Amino acid sequence: MRFAETIPALPARDVGEAADFYRDRLGFQVAHAEDGFAILRRDDAEVHLWGATDESWRERLDASTPVNSGAESFIAGTASCRVRVEGVDELYASCQSSGMFTRTATFATPSGELASSTRSTPTAT
Repeated sequence: MRFAETIPALPARDVGEAADFYRDRLGFQVAHAEDGFAILRRDDAEVHLWGATDESWRERLDASTPVNSGAESFIAGTASCRVRVEGVDELYASCQSSGMFTRTATFATPSGELASSTRSTPTAT
């Protein structure tokens, strides 16, 4: 017996937006997309996205009742997986040139004027 591969299935609040990110920023192809589910592929890597869109947990009146739909929106952003990449320096350069690692902060100066500062640091999206 041999395990051949694993395919991460990651929760997303907005599957379409997440699929666009994988396609536009990381170069994945959308192999399949439907409401609440997508399959993305690039080279030998495959990622499945599923909708963590249940917001009903926000309106629970009884806090002692467990949240149990399995698709609650708060699940999105809590999953992780590791991807082995050949040519990680090229991938990093590609992500950096696409603006993926740029963070802009807007703040008020002591005189009350708005100013902004941009720095290139890895940021989560």
